[in-house]
Amino acid sequence: MATWERLAIYYAPPADSGLWAFGSAWLGWDAEAGAVPPRPAVEGLPEDPLSLTVSPRRYGFHGTLKPPFFLAEGTSAGELEREAEALAASLAPFEAPALSLQTTGRFGFLGLSAPSPEMAALASACVERLDRFRAPPSQAELARRRKMSLTPAQEDNLARWGYPYVFEQFRFHLTLTSALAPRTLAATVEALAPHAAPFCEAPLPVREIALFGDPGGGAPFRLLRRLPLGG
Repeated sequence: MATWERLAIYYAPPADSGLWAFGSAWLGWDAEAGAVPPRPAVEGLPEDPLSLTVSPRRYGFHGTLKPPFFLAEGTSAGELEREAEALAASLAPFEAPALSLQTTGRFGFLGLSAPSPEMAALASACVERLDRFRAPPSQAELARRRKMSLTPAQEDNLARWGYPYVFEQFRFHLTLTSALAPRTLAATVEALAPHAAPFCEAPLPVREIALFGDPGGGAPFRLLRRLPLGG
């Protein structure tokens, strides 16, 4: 495996699905193909879509399970890949509740329309069972996280797991926008609604997890390998 600055375990919609095509095209980056797909025609946007998606574009269309981390000393990307493959094989595929177009704070995203114990358990397993591969966060990273006014539970997660939003604080989401001003966010979500609607009608199939790599230098993440649940 090539050298990657950081690695992450994400949910990525199936490569041949309309959801993957839509999300990748909207963000302007297909992390699996390593290419910029044609932009969808979305009417009524308040700004150029490139300016609305700067932050999520770099990470590719995904739902975070184990957030990006530097490898711990004495571990390797190949070893992580093998252990993540074994982890995926030990977990059963499932159907999550349908997606819905949502906002929180200044961000727009596709989130689950109802709680999913299976999704929460999947994320928890990725966080906990692969944690030996994660190097401790730097003081600069800790300081950056703490600017978000963390709750005591989130602060405990940051100290123990290197990320505030795990376990009980986990909320599955597929990010669609950067942090936007309220009016810009509202107009963007309204314009996206008819395009997202077809992907919000049926349960979300969760059949695999995906290993993503960060090449560093601000370059966009790549989807390195899909790992099937249940082997």
